[in-house]
Amino acid sequence: MGHVIGKDVYRKLGKKIDNLTVRAPWNETFHAILKELYSTEEADVVVKMPYGLSNFDRIEKITKYERPKLQKILESLCAKGLVMDLWIFDEYQYMLSPLVIGIFEFTMMRTGKDLNTKEWAKLFHNYLESDGTFYRANFKHNEKISPLRTLPHEDAIETSEHVEVLDYEKATAIIEGAKKFSIGLCSCRHEKLHVGEKKCDVPLETCSTFDSAADYMIRHNFAKEVSKTEMLENLARSKEMGLVFCADNAKKDITFICHCCKCCCNVLLGISKFGYPNVVVTSSFIATSDEKKCAECGTCAEACPIDAIKMLPEGNPKIDTSICMGCGVCALKCETGALKLVKRKQRVVHPETVFERVILQCLERGTLQNQMFSNPQSITHTFMRGFLGAFLKLPPVKKALMSDTLRSSFLGIMKKGA
Repeated sequence: MGHVIGKDVYRKLGKKIDNLTVRAPWNETFHAILKELYSTEEADVVVKMPYGLSNFDRIEKITKYERPKLQKILESLCAKGLVMDLWIFDEYQYMLSPLVIGIFEFTMMRTGKDLNTKEWAKLFHNYLESDGTFYRANFKHNEKISPLRTLPHEDAIETSEHVEVLDYEKATAIIEGAKKFSIGLCSCRHEKLHVGEKKCDVPLETCSTFDSAADYMIRHNFAKEVSKTEMLENLARSKEMGLVFCADNAKKDITFICHCCKCCCNVLLGISKFGYPNVVVTSSFIATSDEKKCAECGTCAEACPIDAIKMLPEGNPKIDTSICMGCGVCALKCETGALKLVKRKQRVVHPETVFERVILQCLERGTLQNQMFSNPQSITHTFMRGFLGAFLKLPPVKKALMSDTLRSSFLGIMKKGA
């Protein structure tokens, strides 16, 4: 059947993306990004698609696009990283890419001929870094759930006392537990390279993905398949260069590890430049300094990727514990061993699975109702989204569901419903 696409399709598309797992506030730069990346037909399909995971038959039924045409449009969207196709329940399930982690990363990881990469980099740079609007939209209310968490460098952890480091906290253990591996371009460094702000000598190809994510990345040429040995070598090189490891904010089935540098990483800049410490969830560790061992050289302050360490007039380092991520980069560079990572006094709670993280992330950002009533073409679903959304936005309700008391019960109910 034919489809009449209105002039405001990109405004509708922007609203749809803003209502996924990460907020994407509207402005003219965001409008320009959408027009650059999506054809009008692709935009129309995304606007009409369900919010959550759906198979092809459901998408066909909801969008009312003819099967051959819809197949072609979805293939194009997946090839550009604007929609993800994941092999689940013995068939491909399609999911809309949020702005982060999704549209930005996959766009800047694309390789090949005739790509408008320089223009994409400029647009994303202006959108993400012009005035901090994106970070405010997602973290101004002290939101705790981020897509990423910090992994501590294992060699930086204090070993004089018995300290248990769990497997999900170890980059090496995550790699050892995976079966498929891929490495692609770091989207942040690629973006900074094209806008003239890459100040480091860190290679572009560092972004690591595993298993189902690696499968998706390899199929769509966002990354190349590598062996476990090559992945471990990539990890060792990044450790030597003093990069921060940020992983999927979940304990199980971890799909990626980012290798982040101080000058390029948009996540780290969210902390150091815009002042939102929860842009990345801390590790269970925090840096501490032994004044007796300290040589007062300032290497740790220089190495800290978010400027959380300042040298006092008397020469000792002062660690800003309110923003320290517990990455351990400072400790790796400390030649006297004065700086180490120790266990935080306050427990850091990470979601068990990506499913739990998405639920909690959406609850914090006021978009959970879209995941629960996902059909944008249904009058009933539209009513329920509005009704439930208003209820979940009530501060006492949100606070209760995110509390330690009700959180596990709430997630259990959501799992059962899913």
